[in-house]
Amino acid sequence: MATAVVCAYSSVGSAALAGLLEAGVEVLALYTYAQGPDEAWFTPPAVLAGERGIPVRMAARFNDDAVYAAIRDLRPDFLFSFYFREMIQARFLELPRLGAYNLHGSMLPHYRGRAPINWVLVRGERETGITLHAMTPKPDDGDIIGAAPLPIAWDETALSLTQRSAEAARDLVRTLAPGLVAGTATRTRQQTLGPSTYFGGRKPEDGRLDLRGPVRDAFNLVRAVADPWPNAFVATEAGRVLVSWALPSAEPCPCGQYRETPEGVLLGFQDGALRLHALRRDGVRSERPTEHAVWLRELGLERA
Repeated sequence: MATAVVCAYSSVGSAALAGLLEAGVEVLALYTYAQGPDEAWFTPPAVLAGERGIPVRMAARFNDDAVYAAIRDLRPDFLFSFYFREMIQARFLELPRLGAYNLHGSMLPHYRGRAPINWVLVRGERETGITLHAMTPKPDDGDIIGAAPLPIAWDETALSLTQRSAEAARDLVRTLAPGLVAGTATRTRQQTLGPSTYFGGRKPEDGRLDLRGPVRDAFNLVRAVADPWPNAFVATEAGRVLVSWALPSAEPCPCGQYRETPEGVLLGFQDGALRLHALRRDGVRSERPTEHAVWLRELGLERA
C-alpha cells in the first residue's frame, strides 16, 4: 500500500483527505492547524484523521528542522498539500519517493496564488475549477496531473463555491491517486496551456465598496466575501456598515445615495443599484429595511 504525509486544512482539505483515503492510500500523518472560532462552518481535516487513527500534528512552523526530520523518518511515498496555509520548502519536496503534489482552487495556470475562489468572484468569472499539480519551489508552478472545471452561477458566493470545490476535490483526488501510485498519471506542463495569472492574498479592508463604480463590480465583491468571510462594506467618516447580502436591482437609485422602497432599500452606484437584503453594524445583523435606512443615514449618505 502506498503511503503519504498530508498537509491540509479547510473544508476542501477535509474532502481531499477523504478522497485520498478512499483511493486506498495510507496516511502516515496529518499536518494541520487548530480550527479558529470563526471557522466553525466546516469540519476540519483533524476530525477525519482522528476517526481513522491518523496521527495529527500541529507545528508552529511547518518548515522547521524538527518537522523535516519527522517526515524524513516516516519515509512516505507521497507528500500532499491540500489547502495548506504555508509554502512548503524545497527540501521537503525531495523526501517522498513518488513525489509531492498540491491541490489548488482554480484552473491552473490561471489564478495562481492566494484566495483563488474569492478572486474569481471579485473578477466576475463564469468558470473556475480545482487542479492537482506537482509541487515545485515556486507557488502553483508544477505540472498538472488533473483538473475539474466548475461553472460559476451568477449568484454564486465564496461559501457555495468552496462547498462545490470540496466535492470536486474529493472526486479528483480519488480518481487521480491510483495513477500516481502506479506511475501512469499523465502530466501536462502549465506553460502549454497559455499564460499564467497570479493574485495575492486578500484582507478585510479590500472589501470596501466603491459607490462611484459599476454596480456589477459591487455585487461581485459582495458575493466574494459574503458570510462566513468578512463582508463588503460601505464606509464614511461616520463609520461603516457591512453588506452581508445584496442583489442587483433594475430600479434606479442615484449614485452614492439610498432609496427606500416597499421591497427594501436600494443603494446607488454608477450605473445601477443594489437591493440590500442583510446588513451588519457593530456585530449586529439586520434584515429589516427600516433599520438599513437608519444605518445608511447615520453614515451620512443622502436619501434619494
